[in-house]
Amino acid sequence: KKRIAGVRPPAFLQLDLSEATMGPVNSRGHKAEAQVVMMGLDSAGKTTILYKLKGNPLVETLPTVGFNVEPLEAPGHVSLILWDIGGQTQLRATWKDYLEGTNILVYVLDSTDEARLPEAVAELNEVLEDPNMAGVPFLVLANKQEAPDALPLLEIRDRLGLERFQDNCWELRACSALTGQGLQEALQSLLHLLRSC
Repeated sequence: KKRIAGVRPPAFLQLDLSEATMGPVNSRGHKAEAQVVMMGLDSAGKTTILYKLKGNPLVETLPTVGFNVEPLEAPGHVSLILWDIGGQTQLRATWKDYLEGTNILVYVLDSTDEARLPEAVAELNEVLEDPNMAGVPFLVLANKQEAPDALPLLEIRDRLGLERFQDNCWELRACSALTGQGLQEALQSLLHLLRSC
């Protein structure tokens, strides 16, 4: 259940997700709903990713104070509610307030900010140790991979030490919020984690 993914998922991952962990679609055709919480340090690219997934090709953002919340209709009768939580230092104390009822965590890293990687790892560890995260799958997005100074995915994996999270299903994906590269694959990974964990 733990893997690094950098290529498009096979076709079987794009099957109907109506029996996902959120429960079946009822006979009236209502969609299952999943709460997706996006966290990461400030300037990691969370808000840009959120709005690119929503189909907005040109996104200019300001630092998020508090949160942004947006619905996203996903394939397979799944309605995602995406919570983009501000990552400034003073806001991180409130992160735990968003974890109850979370179906999946998306943690966004700035692959070019090697100096702050230990801080990003410490914050991820704190989130994953919260009792509300027991058994909750998570997806780590190594953003800004288009930059020449971006850390390689394998190095990020090693520094995060993700293997120690035995009680959570997880995936690590490379992406670029700027170019959009890897974002659809990240969405497929998110849906796969919801379906299989």
